[in-house]
Amino acid sequence: MTILSILTGNNITKHMYEAVRKEVGWEHNHPEGLVLHAAGFDDSGNNIRVADIWESEEQLNNFLSNRLMPVMAKGAVPEPKVEIFQINEVSTYPGIDKYRIS
Repeated sequence: MTILSILTGNNITKHMYEAVRKEVGWEHNHPEGLVLHAAGFDDSGNNIRVADIWESEEQLNNFLSNRLMPVMAKGAVPEPKVEIFQINEVSTYPGIDKYRIS
């Protein structure tokens, strides 16, 4: 079942996110089941919110356990709170094309 995951990370800075992103390499070594990833920070730049769409909760959990969390732990990045919601509907629009990774 397709899910929406919301990760909330207080005291996770842009610098931390970029270091984790680079080491995990999800942009070039795409996680199985990841459909969409969007990350943003509050005005302080110290609190992240991530919204992902996954094909299944199992695939999300596999990514978290085997790829993301080990890198975060190694870099002393605080563990985020993870919320999972069943997808009711997804709409995409032409503007999404500029964010596609080739």
